[in-house]
Amino acid sequence: MLVIDPHPLLHASILLAELPGPLGPSPEWLTSCLAADALVPLSADDALRAKVRDLLRVGGFKPTGRSKPASEYLLRAATEGVLASINPLVDICNVVSLHSGLPISVVDAERAVPPFRIGLAPPGATYVFNASGQTIDIGGLLCLHDVDGPCANAVKDAQRTKTHDGTRRTLTVIWGVVGEEERVTRATTWYESMLIELGAVTSRVTPR
Repeated sequence: MLVIDPHPLLHASILLAELPGPLGPSPEWLTSCLAADALVPLSADDALRAKVRDLLRVGGFKPTGRSKPASEYLLRAATEGVLASINPLVDICNVVSLHSGLPISVVDAERAVPPFRIGLAPPGATYVFNASGQTIDIGGLLCLHDVDGPCANAVKDAQRTKTHDGTRRTLTVIWGVVGEEERVTRATTWYESMLIELGAVTSRVTPR
């Protein structure tokens, strides 16, 4: 169901999850992990942040300013004490990304239409990334694509495939980097364990 184009630095991990029903608000054990100083199994450093930026530069994209990796945005928000709970699916994504230092995308697998591909977005590509209709230029950026084009990446995911209160199936991409395979494995295991704690059935996707 998913292919990955050749890439010199990408070491991605992909998860599918089936949810039991409406999840409601996030439990306290999850929201407490949104704090920058939470006691959790992973932590990031400046060396990893440089590797992630290098990953996103391969196609000519510039991961700076408002286009910096989502993991960096989360770290700043958590450090400033303004990283708030959204819903359990987004919170799990944000918690693992914040503390692992790896950008993570989570999309509604029923809004996104297979087949899926991970590869560079073409020059000039854009999409809407929030409910206000704001767009991001994703030309040259490594993205998850569905049949309608790019729908998620390590900076900002597309609004059209974002999770919502009625989401029942998710597809998650952990944007890992070559040389950080152990970190990617640990982040995936932690991510998966929290989904299971919420009653989800998970499976790992082996890309072609």
